[in-house]
This record gives sequence, C-alpha cells and structure tokens, in this order.
Amino acid sequence: MTTRTRTRALAAGDTELKEFTERLFGHLPRADQRRWARVYLQGLLTTPGKKSVRRLAASVTESPTASQSLQQFINASPWDWNPARTELLRWLEERQPVRAWTIGQVCFPKRGEHSVGVHRRFDPVAGRIVNCQLGFCLFLYLDGMSVPVDWRLALPEAWVTDPVLRRRARIAPEAVHQSPEALVLELADSIAARTSSARPPVVADLSRLGGAAALIGMLGRRGHGFLVSVPPTLAVRAAGLTPGGDGARAPGRGTTAADFAGLGNTSHPYTAPLAGPGARPRGQRIHSALVRVPEGESRARGAQQIYRLFGERRPGAGGRGGPGGPVWLTNMNRHRMDDLLGLVRAAGRSAAVLGALADDFGLLDFEGRSFPGWHHHMTLMSAAYAYALRGHVRLPRAQPA
Repeated sequence: MTTRTRTRALAAGDTELKEFTERLFGHLPRADQRRWARVYLQGLLTTPGKKSVRRLAASVTESPTASQSLQQFINASPWDWNPARTELLRWLEERQPVRAWTIGQVCFPKRGEHSVGVHRRFDPVAGRIVNCQLGFCLFLYLDGMSVPVDWRLALPEAWVTDPVLRRRARIAPEAVHQSPEALVLELADSIAARTSSARPPVVADLSRLGGAAALIGMLGRRGHGFLVSVPPTLAVRAAGLTPGGDGARAPGRGTTAADFAGLGNTSHPYTAPLAGPGARPRGQRIHSALVRVPEGESRARGAQQIYRLFGERRPGAGGRGGPGGPVWLTNMNRHRMDDLLGLVRAAGRSAAVLGALADDFGLLDFEGRSFPGWHHHMTLMSAAYAYALRGHVRLPRAQPA
C-alpha cells in the first residue's frame, strides 16, 4: 500500500502515531490489520467533515482498493475490541489521575431498519420519536478533560430473539437484550474489573431511566461510590423520618426528589454558590437533604442506605423556592459539597465531549450495519480522540529521590 499524509503536523508525528497504534492494537494477529487500524486512526484525525470509510481512505492513501480494505477491516474482520479498550484505559491512567468515571447516553439517528439495534424511541433532546440506535459511553474524567474508553449498544429484544437479524448483524452469541439500567451497571462493573487504579466515583445521568431506583441500589451494593442525576419523580423519604416524627420538617414517604430539592424546611439544608471552571459565583443556592430511596433498598435486614440529595434552588412566585435544574443523588455523604459540585461539572464536560466527537471524530458517521463494526468504529474513534489530546495528557514528572 502506498500512503501519503496530507497534513504536515501528522506526518511529523507519524512515528508517534505508529507507536500509539501498536500499543492499543498490537494484539491484532496480522500486520495488515494493525496497518489498517493506523490508517483509520489517521483518517479520523485528518479528514474534514463526514468520516465515511470512503473519505477516510481517500484522505490517507492513494490506493484504489483502500476503501474496500478499510470497510472489510471495520465491518467484517473478526477482531476483538476489548483489548484495545483496556490498553486505552491503561494508557490514560498512566498519564493523569482519574477523578471520575462518567457515563453518557447517545442517540444515533438512523434511516431504514438494517443498522444493528435500530428501533423507534422517544428522544427527549429532539422532543419527538426518532429511528435510532441507543448507545452508552463511559468516560475517564481527568483534570478538566473527559475521554471515552468503553461503549455499549442497546439491543432491543427483537434483535436478539430473531435468528435472521442476529445472523445478518453478526451479533455475538453472548450478547443479550439488556435494559439501559443494566448497560450502565455493566459499564461500571467492567471498568472496575480492568482498572489498575483506585476506583473513582461513578457519575451518570439517570434522569431518563425508569429503573433508576433499582440501579442506585445495585451500584451501592457493588461497592461503587456514585453521584447520579435522578428523575424528578423518584420517590424518596427523609432519612430521619420515624413514626411520630416531625412531619413539618420531614416530608412523607410519597415525596419526590424534585420536592425535596425545592423544600426549604428539610432536615439537612446546605447552600453554596454554583459556578463553572473559571466563572464567577452566580449566587445560586444548592439545597441538600439526607434521604432514603425505598424502591432501591435491599430486602435484607439493616441494608437501608442513606443518600445525600441536592439540587439548585431558585426563588419562585411569591418568594417560594423550587428546583432549578437536575436533581442529584450520592452515596458519598462525607464529601464536601464543593467536591460534589466539581463532579457535577465533570458530567457536563462529558456531555460536551459527545458534541465534539460528533462534530470532529465521526461519532454519528458510522455507515456499517454489523454489531462488531459498530464496536470497532467506537473503539477507534475513542482512540483517535485520546491521541488528539496527547499534548494535554502527559506522563507525570518523576519525583526526585
């Protein structure tokens, strides 16, 4: 294959890209597979606009058969993406401490019915029912940066029970239909099993998940510290509520998370300014309370968990307060509120990265239809994004002896 790079910056760093590719994709058994991995990475890094396989190949190589070979590598070649994701995780952990694992949800609009996992669902961002794939991504949050390292694709039941669909999309035998809650839990458990560092907290938006209460309980029982945005309708009760207790200060069993976030007479108030990195405090007030989540509690004796719930409180009509945004719940009750608000900003950073991935790294541009192809593309796209950040993610300086 004859290759040519069209940007001097990448040509100058070609050896570095080759070493990076060997680190992540050195497990691939054939030299041509590793070469096509580097071509795909290079294309994602240099191709402007839509990142179709044809455009990626044309931007990197003059070979007339490159597009076909690259398509074969992504969609048909049976290589395992998990070792590459593990190496990406370790490559990042070697460079900076990981502050949080954040989990984001992505809707991939699709035309037709042939892309693996495609189905119709309501997209709250678009405000309508769309034809799409639903994916979940786990990010490493490093100081001020979020980098995607692992992905899950939701497979509706029809895609795993129909043998024709399974065969056509090359869905792995072990792949089963799982709820969004189960996919979020699987992402957290999977990275916990692979990390070489201490577990950071899991930060996720669960506000659109109907099974958020059960997921909260499972995260805690798995030993994860977490901070999650919960549905405003989530049923909670005051942690200090007892028979004959002070009902004026402790809302009853049927109170929702949104009610708690807006009440000014709960048992554990806390106020703090909320500001983004480098921004001036805006004087917005955070109200906090200790609560239980009855639906998520284990039936085992003594398993009741106390959580801290908080949200922004804004004055409303008549001077009364109400929740002014997402409602957050955490089992890290001893953490300072400033630290928790820093994790809230981490969630916002990961959401912004999804936009950057869509604009510049081909998040929504995968044209293949197979289950392995989707995971191959997401793995290479994540690696390309991490490589693009390499100037900001450095090995720590050695400490003097």
